[in-house]
Amino acid sequence: MAKWEYMTAPLLVHATKQILDNFGEDGWELVQVVPGPNPESMVAFFKREKQS
Repeated sequence: MAKWEYMTAPLLVHATKQILDNFGEDGWELVQVVPGPNPESMVAFFKREKQS
């Protein structure tokens, strides 16, 4: 059975693609994006399979 680790990270509206690409390069899969504490930001939830 796969085991997962999770992470949350802020996303800035003006740099969303770059931020998501960087996390994707590290093996993180985007699960969900929700509004952040102000109109210029969002919060992203990521997961990736835990390494043994």
